[in-house]
Amino acid sequence: MKELSLNILDITENSTKAKAEFISIEIVEDEDTLRITITDNGTGMTEETLSSVANPFYTTRTTRKVGMGIPLFRMAAEMTGGNLTITSKHFSEHPDAHGTTVSALLYKNHIDFTPLGDVISTVTTLIQGHPDVNFLFTHKRGDLFVSLDTRELRAVLEGVPLDTFEVLCWIKGNLEEQYLEFNK
Repeated sequence: MKELSLNILDITENSTKAKAEFISIEIVEDEDTLRITITDNGTGMTEETLSSVANPFYTTRTTRKVGMGIPLFRMAAEMTGGNLTITSKHFSEHPDAHGTTVSALLYKNHIDFTPLGDVISTVTTLIQGHPDVNFLFTHKRGDLFVSLDTRELRAVLEGVPLDTFEVLCWIKGNLEEQYLEFNK
């Protein structure tokens, strides 16, 4: 993928397919590294699935016989000298605390570092496509941060759906404003 934001979109879509009601997308960076962590409370994966998920010829999809999301994300991390880890607890074994965490560490100064890309559009698209899912998005660099919590929006909006045009425009504008300060 040409942008890490597309990897975020792909992995988070997997979380929604796993019936996650809450998904945290956290980006933490310093001078040398960028870590992207996506955590959900979806159904989780069994040990068998977890051991196979990085294989591009393993997929739960019925529309095609390959699943490239995790392998491409892993490749993007490893090409920079970083890594990708996945932990998961399946609901059948952990009925009260299930879900999956995917975390990628990338080295920003490496020639093969993939740019972060349009993370604002990614977050907005995820909220638009899954208005009933709660998302917590954070991007931190030192003392600077960008944050959006749909649970807080729901409390203020009092029943107005998150996929309403005006709400989506506000979300996009709010993130753009935060990133202006973040990128100064």
